[in-house]
Amino acid sequence: QVHLVESGGGLVQAGGSLRLSCAASGRTFSSYVMAWFRQAPGKEREFVAGILWSGYSTRYGDSVKGRFTISRDNAKNTVLLQMNSLKPEDTAVYYCAASVDLRLPVTAPEYNYWGQGTQVTVSS
Repeated sequence: QVHLVESGGGLVQAGGSLRLSCAASGRTFSSYVMAWFRQAPGKEREFVAGILWSGYSTRYGDSVKGRFTISRDNAKNTVLLQMNSLKPEDTAVYYCAASVDLRLPVTAPEYNYWGQGTQVTVSS
């Protein structure tokens, strides 16, 4: 069982940066694939970035490649999402998620645990 809590969202101007944090409880945190998804109003939940337990393998959605960086600290049970060069189209609720599927899936049904989400708003 993993409990996830996101923080770090807010309002930022286009071109700015934000860093999201996901705090996880549970002694087996390092066993899970961790990911960030986002969902804008009227749109489906979209894969943003994911990372394997080792931290050495990552995957990114096409729309954020080169701008966002995911990392994890297993000792602190934390996953971070550094978001740079933000655009208005990045505006969404961002969710942290955990999966037991070690193939690092990119679709929401493959994730077993979810946080409550944090709002990110990018103004033009």
